Amino acid sequence: MTHRWMTLALIALCELFALSMWFSASSVAGSLTAFLHVDANDGTWIAVSTQVGFIVGAFVSAYFSIADRVRVRRLFALSALGAAALNGLMVLSGSLSVDLMLRFLVGVCLAGVYPTAVQMVSQWFPRQRGKSIGILVGALTLGSALPHVVVALSPSVQWQPVLLTCSVLGLAAAAMMNWLVSDLPSLTAASVVSFRYLRHIVRNRPVMLANLGYFGHMWELYAMWTWIPLFLFASLHELAWQAAVWSFVVIGVAGACGCVVGGFVAERIGKARLTRYAMIVSGLCALTIGLTFGRAAWLTAAVAIVWGFSVIADSAQFSAAVADHAKRQYTGTALAFQMAIGFLVTTVSIYLIPPLQQAVGWQHAFMILCIGPFIGIIAMGRLRTYERRHPVSKGKVRRLLA
Repeated sequence: MTHRWMTLALIALCELFALSMWFSASSVAGSLTAFLHVDANDGTWIAVSTQVGFIVGAFVSAYFSIADRVRVRRLFALSALGAAALNGLMVLSGSLSVDLMLRFLVGVCLAGVYPTAVQMVSQWFPRQRGKSIGILVGALTLGSALPHVVVALSPSVQWQPVLLTCSVLGLAAAAMMNWLVSDLPSLTAASVVSFRYLRHIVRNRPVMLANLGYFGHMWELYAMWTWIPLFLFASLHELAWQAAVWSFVVIGVAGACGCVVGGFVAERIGKARLTRYAMIVSGLCALTIGLTFGRAAWLTAAVAIVWGFSVIADSAQFSAAVADHAKRQYTGTALAFQMAIGFLVTTVSIYLIPPLQQAVGWQHAFMILCIGPFIGIIAMGRLRTYERRHPVSKGKVRRLLA
């Protein structure tokens, strides 16, 4: 038992370091776009290209069962190493088109980090997935916010040291995973990813309800993570270091706490109920955060922290719900489908916020994000009703390959 929890701690630390590269460029988009002499709105494509790369990488990896052909921790280490090298190469680029390609490839590599870590944890903790994956997603959340710490510690720092710092952390993650993390315990037979299972997935009512909840969750999550730092920067009267500190607190600290608490609460009250409660709170925050713009800093920070906590508290439970209700032979396909469509949804919401901000201001730009939680609340409410009528057998074998 002690060895399993130590392994979880190491995997989570590797995830934290590696995922610092996800928003490494977005966190310094202002100085990066100024250096490239391009419009500030082009910074949107830096975030979107990473999302698209992750979608492509995750689907290709799942379809060809790469995690079943390569030792899982070796795949993580190689992916983190590749992401670190590509992320670091941006300091030599000087071209937006080259940077966009590099960010796309970083996203592809990170698809070998996040889903692979989820797979490892689910194998180590087959009966405590809610808690363990919640802790892992908490590490992901903290890592995603880590670039803001670098900015906060050195407000005058240019974008190059931020990218290089995150690349060094990525190298550390690769080394730790390769040399410190133990191999997985004995595995069950793999769940093959195949297009022919898609018709079974779309006909599986509880799986599609969980997917719909996840799509609504993703509509809100990454757009919030991407643009809340700029919102705080503008609301705090352009005090960059304060905005960076609050961005880390909102995305990283509050988000990580939300993941861990959400995982424990979900095991007590059920996944569907936890996700609904979290989306009710996060949806209300999306509606009201703009009303605090330019007002007292403590008020803006308070709403943002609640949003950061609730927007991610339910994340791990959607995949677990699919694993509960999908048949074992197509669980892998169902999770690959969920992740691919979910991250595709994020590209739309991320892209929409800047033009909305220009049209209606920060006071109303985030309100569009409440559409996702609204849809998710309905979907997960119906899933809860279904589960009451068709309870999952405690003896059912459940797998989680994300």
